[in-house]
Amino acid sequence: MSKELIKRLITSVFIIIITFCFIYLGGIFFNLFLLSIFIISLIEWKNLTNNLLILMLGLIFLLFSIISAYFLRNDNLNFFIFTLLISVSSDLGGYIFGKLFRGPKLTHISPNKTYSGMIGSYLMSIFLGLIFIFYLQQPFILEFYSLSLIIIILIISTVNQLGDLLISYFKRKKKIKDTGKLLPGHGGLLDRIDGIIFSIPISFSIQLIL
Repeated sequence: MSKELIKRLITSVFIIIITFCFIYLGGIFFNLFLLSIFIISLIEWKNLTNNLLILMLGLIFLLFSIISAYFLRNDNLNFFIFTLLISVSSDLGGYIFGKLFRGPKLTHISPNKTYSGMIGSYLMSIFLGLIFIFYLQQPFILEFYSLSLIIIILIISTVNQLGDLLISYFKRKKKIKDTGKLLPGHGGLLDRIDGIIFSIPISFSIQLIL
C-alpha cells in the first residue's frame, strides 16, 4: 500500500468522524460547520475561474446547496445521512471498479473516469443504500422494496457523478490537478465534496415532492 493511499485513507476516516460529529450535534455546531464549508468552497471555486458570471453562479449554487443541507438535516436526518452515504458510496464504487476493471474512458473531461467506474458507482450506491434502509427498519423515504427507492438512489448517484465531472471540467480548463491542498491525499475541499454539493439539493427537492 502506497504512502499516498494511506494518507488518503487516514484523511477520509478523519473527515467522516468530524462530519458525523457535527451532523449529530446539530444546532450552532452544524451551522458553523456549514458556514466553514461554504467559505472554503467559495475560495476554492474562485481559484477555478476568472469569469465573473460563472463565479457568481457558483456562489449562488453553493449558497443554495448549503441552505438545502441545513433544511434537509433538520427536516429528515435519516434522509440527509442516506444522501451522504449514497454520494460517498458512489465515489467509492467508482474508484474501486475503475481501478479493478479499467476499460474504456467515460469522457475526456476526466481521464480517470471509466464506464466500469460508472457502473461501480451505481452498484455500490444501491448496495449500501439498501443496507442502510434495511438496518434502520423504517421507511423514512419509501418502502424498502419499492422500485421508486431504487430510482431515487440512481438519481442521487447520477447527480453526484455529474457534479464530480463538472468540477473536473473546471480543473482541466484551469490546468490544475486539485482545487486546493487542505486535505492530504485528496486535495481541496471541493475535490472531496464536488458530488455532494449537487446531490444534497436534489435530495432536498425529492423530499419536498414526496
